[in-house]
Amino acid sequence: MIDLKRTERLGRLERTILVGVILPDHDTTQDDPLDEIRGLAKTAGLHVIATMLQKRQQVDIATYIGSGKVEELKELVQAHEADVVVFDNDLGPAQTRNLERAIEVKVVDRTEVILDIFATHARTHEAHLQVELAQLEYAMPRLKRMWTHLSRYKGGIGVRGPGEKQLEEDRRLVAHRIQELKAKLAKIQARKEREVAGRADIPTVSLVGYTNAGKSTLMNALTDAGVLVEDRLFATLDTRTRKWRFQGGGQALLSDTVGFIRNLPHTLVASFKATLEEARQADLLLHVVDASSPEAESQVKAVTEVLAELGLENHPTLLVLNKADRVPDRSFLDVLKAHHRDSVTISAARGEGLEHLEQAVREALLERALDAEVETGVSNGRVLAYLAQHAQIQNRVYDHDRVLLQCRIPRRCLDFLQEHGVQVRANGQPMYA
Repeated sequence: MIDLKRTERLGRLERTILVGVILPDHDTTQDDPLDEIRGLAKTAGLHVIATMLQKRQQVDIATYIGSGKVEELKELVQAHEADVVVFDNDLGPAQTRNLERAIEVKVVDRTEVILDIFATHARTHEAHLQVELAQLEYAMPRLKRMWTHLSRYKGGIGVRGPGEKQLEEDRRLVAHRIQELKAKLAKIQARKEREVAGRADIPTVSLVGYTNAGKSTLMNALTDAGVLVEDRLFATLDTRTRKWRFQGGGQALLSDTVGFIRNLPHTLVASFKATLEEARQADLLLHVVDASSPEAESQVKAVTEVLAELGLENHPTLLVLNKADRVPDRSFLDVLKAHHRDSVTISAARGEGLEHLEQAVREALLERALDAEVETGVSNGRVLAYLAQHAQIQNRVYDHDRVLLQCRIPRRCLDFLQEHGVQVRANGQPMYA
């Protein structure tokens, strides 16, 4: 990947021009279409000196922005002595190559900036593997760009240019490494699934939301976890899980996850599935929203889209409107609450509204469990062990080779019991045929 951090030769932050192309399907509710890429550039250590916006019905195949805008961009680059141009769009390999030839500076697209930030913030071995996989899958179709300057000889049967040979070798090596990383991450995900599924009888709650929505601040407020809190995008990449002890009695396991963003690269979503296993297995998701952001609604939509991509669109979710103390106009918060009537309003930084949040979480978790009678054979060790781990067993009654257990059990466990032919009754009625 291209290093976007600092240019040692220049001894300063790279001078950057931001470019955004607004297409017909663009979110028109945004006050500043380049606000998010500006934040990404800042997090990546770039110094933004100028911006350019263009509205188009469709992208230009060769340069994305069209020849006229390319000339305008070149003049802007020269006038500001820019080092790099960052697009708030995803460019194809040929488009990047053509732009760099025309304006004679480095051109980077939105995905490459995000990947660079993730690479910088990765701390654990797992995170490094996930980022490397995403980077290689992004780079694979772009390898040709690196070797075009070597392809001076026309290829043919028995005669190939040195660049073409090297390109084939690079592709083979990258493909092999991608398969190797996927195998390692598959083992990590399988282990995480076993860890999450094998936990004792404690309900699980997972924090999800747009990056910089205040998830880590909320986790610290609820659990004294000491999680890193920074006012920047993607400060947290690694999942952390802590016990959340309720003031009214009881507890839950609370997990903080990586933040989402608009148009999160698919390669990152795929590679971070192991990290997001906590969210996939959680009894309840707390969708944390920065209520003070003018883009709050579009951010809610972006997170919902990523959750759908992970297969969590129908997962039990409670919307948490955070940073209420920073909302400049109370009417804006009222509009958000009207659109999301089941939401909870808090300020994690000030500790306001946390009691109401706890009550809402306890009620939501209560809806996810039921008092039931479970009947199975006394020799069914696998099911009995599963119930011992996942259910609150209140009483056991043995009758020859059968055992009847009265317990409180999470609804998500019913699928496992049904698959193993176990009878489950609630209020005297069978839970399934």
